[in-house]
Amino acid sequence: MKNFMEMMADPNMQWIFFGCMLLGLSSGVIGSFSYLRKQSLVGDTLAHAALPGICIAFMLTGIKSIGVFLIGAGIAGVIATFGIGYITRHSRLKQDAALGIVLSTFFGLGIVLLTFIQHGAYGNQAGLDKFLFGQAAAMVGSDVVTMSIISVSLVTICTLLFKQFKLISFDPGFAKGIGYPVAFLEQLLMLLIVVAVVVGIQAVGVVLIAALLITPAVSARYWTNRLGIMVALSGLFGALSGALGTWISSSVSNLPTGPVTVLAATAFFLLSILFGPQRGLIAKRLLRLRVKKRYMMEGELRAERMKGETAL
Repeated sequence: MKNFMEMMADPNMQWIFFGCMLLGLSSGVIGSFSYLRKQSLVGDTLAHAALPGICIAFMLTGIKSIGVFLIGAGIAGVIATFGIGYITRHSRLKQDAALGIVLSTFFGLGIVLLTFIQHGAYGNQAGLDKFLFGQAAAMVGSDVVTMSIISVSLVTICTLLFKQFKLISFDPGFAKGIGYPVAFLEQLLMLLIVVAVVVGIQAVGVVLIAALLITPAVSARYWTNRLGIMVALSGLFGALSGALGTWISSSVSNLPTGPVTVLAATAFFLLSILFGPQRGLIAKRLLRLRVKKRYMMEGELRAERMKGETAL
């Protein structure tokens, strides 16, 4: 396995390393609000909805460009977002059912279009299916620059609107009562999720990008009860997952970066389950033992007190 310095000596790996770190950072920050709003499936739905957008963009232009694919995936994500809202508002279905309908419909359409492209008269269609599971190694400097700019922009927006996003995540009714544009903020947050999903598709793929949105946020929740610290930890876990995924995949031949990054995020999740001071299994076990010990001591004190009173 390569050491870290050997990996960083390769200019291309430097681009991929920092690009995946920034992707993990922005995904973790955005995913925190999605998780708190109980919209964990939204990222998964929007990721799968992006596939037909990528295919249609390629069919219309015949160009395999990350910029073209981002536009197509972004438009598909916006359409899926409005579709989810329309189904929820104009039917008796709950949001999870609407998410399932949109996810399966868009992903099925994407697979059909992908099959059509692979068997059609397209001369340079090879490699389009890499967007299913991602191909970070195929990224070039311009791709990483675009990804980095968008990721930094996402984190900046979340930082500037932290108070507003916090309020609509916990008490949208109160936010509306004090004059906040709740509907606009909810749509903006959904748009940010779309952008985060679209940016991460090339590195992680449509199948796994949702894991990079939610897993760091869930991991961070085990360490704190304060939202600000949780968002920061989620971004940190996401960035470290991207860094570890890049390092491990570059050290072992034929190992894809996207799935390894998700496995790294899962490793942080397992560590959080065990050692998290707020909700971790070990912390809960120690708390139960302390409570049991205190209860036994109080019982012994009561018994001694009653014995003394009886003797008198």
